[in-house]
Amino acid sequence: MTVPTLAGRRVLVVGASSGIGRAMAVGAVRAGAEVVMAARRKDLLDDAITEAAGGTAVEADVAKPEDCARLADEAGHHLGQIDLVAFAAGMAPLRRIEETSAADWAATMATNVVGLNLLTSALLPRLAHSAVVAALSSEAVDHARYGLVAYGASKAALDASLRHWRVEHPEIRFTCVAVGSTVGTDFSAGFDRGLLASAYEAWTRQGLTQKTYMNADDVAEVLLGLLATTLAFPGVSVEHVTLRSPAGAFDDADLVAQRPARAQTDSASTTGAK
Repeated sequence: MTVPTLAGRRVLVVGASSGIGRAMAVGAVRAGAEVVMAARRKDLLDDAITEAAGGTAVEADVAKPEDCARLADEAGHHLGQIDLVAFAAGMAPLRRIEETSAADWAATMATNVVGLNLLTSALLPRLAHSAVVAALSSEAVDHARYGLVAYGASKAALDASLRHWRVEHPEIRFTCVAVGSTVGTDFSAGFDRGLLASAYEAWTRQGLTQKTYMNADDVAEVLLGLLATTLAFPGVSVEHVTLRSPAGAFDDADLVAQRPARAQTDSASTTGAK
């Protein structure tokens, strides 16, 4: 049997400026797909296009409804009917729950939930029959993490949104991808290092910190292979998949030994950056 590829497929990657999203966009171009790469940071999109030697950049912030509508128009203009949408945009403020502000809640929900829904609505006339919309979620949905309340709640809402999309639009296949801890993303770039150290200790006590993390490039390759195969078999829908490192979790003794180094590098990443 021929191994399915993305050659000739029409792909929109949202959140393509860094992390898993960027790796997916670059990988899709190299696999022979026509790719529109969307994100807020145009300079990083241009770098990704140079790296991939192909693709089209669209500067857009999915937290803005007008950008969702414009992105759908531009993606349709460049691609025609779209076979695959990979939604890797995401944000996560690191805050204690009582310190999470209204602005934190609004920005996180706007990017991680509302943006997905508004963009998908705008894309509907442009999606091919049996197209796949794959959105990156998080293990934080099922395992609450200290300091990530807005992020975890937004990903739970994203998961629920995809379930509703399946009910109302069975002609499109919606895949929720829960991603575990991954390095090579911008997830923790804006985190306060002191609070991150406290969060890391709490995550370790909860048994949530694994001894090794996945790499963003590896995660992207696995996802591209899975999604290419899904597209090749329109009678099969992959509704939920979880990617995590096979390594075991740290215990308290590991925490004492590893704290200084890990507090600086931990990303607890579950999405590519916007």
